[in-house]
Amino acid sequence: MRILVVNVNTTETMTHGIGVQAQKAAAPGTEIVALTPRFGAESVEGNFESYLAAVGVMDAVMRYDQPFDAVIQAGYGEHGREGLQELLEVPVVDITEAAASTAMFLGHKYSVVTTLDRAVPLIEDRLKLAGLDARCASVRASGMAVLELETQPERAVEAIVEQAAAAVTNDHAEVICLGCGGMAELEQKVRERTGVPVVDGVAAAVTIAESLVRLGLKTSKVRTYAPPRPKRITGFPLTGL
Repeated sequence: MRILVVNVNTTETMTHGIGVQAQKAAAPGTEIVALTPRFGAESVEGNFESYLAAVGVMDAVMRYDQPFDAVIQAGYGEHGREGLQELLEVPVVDITEAAASTAMFLGHKYSVVTTLDRAVPLIEDRLKLAGLDARCASVRASGMAVLELETQPERAVEAIVEQAAAAVTNDHAEVICLGCGGMAELEQKVRERTGVPVVDGVAAAVTIAESLVRLGLKTSKVRTYAPPRPKRITGFPLTGL
């Protein structure tokens, strides 16, 4: 089984970290291929960058020329999953929805801890669109920019742990979701400090994607995610699809 894990930003070191986390979560025999869009922002922290990333991710997947069995969009609260589902028959899993749906098996309410406050509405909207908002206790911002997760890891951990603990104490969350693909490998530290289950969206998405492939399930093409109608596409990128 081969799963494409696509970073939504163009920072190669973050793609590498996401790929490592995905491979750790994968079952024996699953190959993880981590992709970086060839254009886009170095980090995604708002609507403009998110819409740009959606096109970049679709471009990266459609340019991959080897067989694959599933795709994971490794951006928390980002746009684009629906477009990929129109383009592909294989399962497409978004880490936002993967983390939240997994958390719902583990506790009554979950909270998401993300990066900057401006990302909170995007995540809230994605959860609402996916029908996962009813059991979301809160979406909290750590105040750390995405790239600071790499450049200031100790400060980032403290900020994330502080907000996770507040979510448990003040918002009555029973599970914490790490709200950024770049937070991979932080779950143990957050779990130790909060005492609750912690879900990393990348790892959750890998196990969900593997399950869908093993069950022989593919994206429905009856209506919502039917292939795009054939028509002329003018300009760059995705010309000719």
